[in-house]
Amino acid sequence: MTALQERRVGDEVLFYSGMKFVAKARILGLLHNRPLAEAVWGVDKNQNTWEHVMALGDIVELNVPAEPILRGLSVRVPLRSLTLVRAEGRRRFLNMVAPSSQPEPTRPATDPTGPEKPVALGRDDLLRALASLKTHIKEQRPSRHKPITLLWAIGRLAGGKERMVDWETFSSEVAPLLKEFGHPDSRVTPEYPFWHLRSSGLWSIEGVTERGSTPTPSQLASSHARAGLGRDAAKILRRSLARADSIGLLCSTYFDDIDRDKLLDRVGLAGYARASGEIPEGSSGAVTRSSVTSSRPDRDPRLVEHIKGMYEHECQVCGARVETRYSHYSEAAHIRGVGKPHDGPDELSNLLCLCPNHHVEFDRLAIYIDEDWTVRRNSTGNVAFELTRHADHVIDEEHVRYHRGLCGRS
Repeated sequence: MTALQERRVGDEVLFYSGMKFVAKARILGLLHNRPLAEAVWGVDKNQNTWEHVMALGDIVELNVPAEPILRGLSVRVPLRSLTLVRAEGRRRFLNMVAPSSQPEPTRPATDPTGPEKPVALGRDDLLRALASLKTHIKEQRPSRHKPITLLWAIGRLAGGKERMVDWETFSSEVAPLLKEFGHPDSRVTPEYPFWHLRSSGLWSIEGVTERGSTPTPSQLASSHARAGLGRDAAKILRRSLARADSIGLLCSTYFDDIDRDKLLDRVGLAGYARASGEIPEGSSGAVTRSSVTSSRPDRDPRLVEHIKGMYEHECQVCGARVETRYSHYSEAAHIRGVGKPHDGPDELSNLLCLCPNHHVEFDRLAIYIDEDWTVRRNSTGNVAFELTRHADHVIDEEHVRYHRGLCGRS
């Protein structure tokens, strides 16, 4: 029942038979439809059927011995039921599950004398590619070289910089990031993501015709190689919602155990570490600014008082109402921050009434609001509360989805 209840679109599914993993796929959709199940599979003697249906895609056949992986996950062998593996277990063991007979798909380098070959790529394709990067595994840990490079590339886009860079610029900017945020025992090899990110379908290379092993730094320099996000990926990532989804997904998948604030700050994405955003000196956003010691968004105090009065200072998450000597205290929290880079609107549909504790947790991405309006812990995905919603408070679901994307839960 836990496995059924906590499945999510985007999750990976492994198929098990004969003590082996024989295939893997990605969940594209979930439905609970008994009439459909009966039409497809019929019913047993007790009139039961498989009414929890998963629509799957990205199917890859495997031939991987399962017992060592299952024992590492503390799963009973042989496996006899649908089993949920949480993110930590997946990172430690399930990255060992890879096709044994099929080579890693690669995209050929682009001919610098001709136009880049267009590749159809949608937002969902991009997110699936980010969630399933082919990474080198050492001591059951996936390398961080590729996800660090992709965050750096997204930071360039967010800063309005050119998507393609020459090898010298790439090496000088990415190598320090790999040293600072890669695994302590990992070699600093910027040429690895520069070349091998092609396999993600999100990356382009110009100027290199070498088809053998990874080119050396001297070969990349002498050929005046350039690399960066492909045109389709860059086009998608220039959209604010897709960018928030992608940054949250990369952080939650590959960087759960390091300082997200520090990492995002170093790649030029500081505002994405929290829902309220980061407001640099002299910036201007979607709402007007007041000049104090720095630039800050103007907030309508009438909206703040209105949302607090609507809920009588009770937190929409936990229902608590903080007592003061003469009154009560609560805080108005923007769902999509009005600060850079989120540029959310200062309006009632983008506000929540929260206690101080849950305001901090919401802002620092420790909790998120799911599609069914439950409030879940980001670290586990478990339901913690049911969001209280007043009949006159219409919350914009796009803002909630944006925040969920920052949490890596799009």
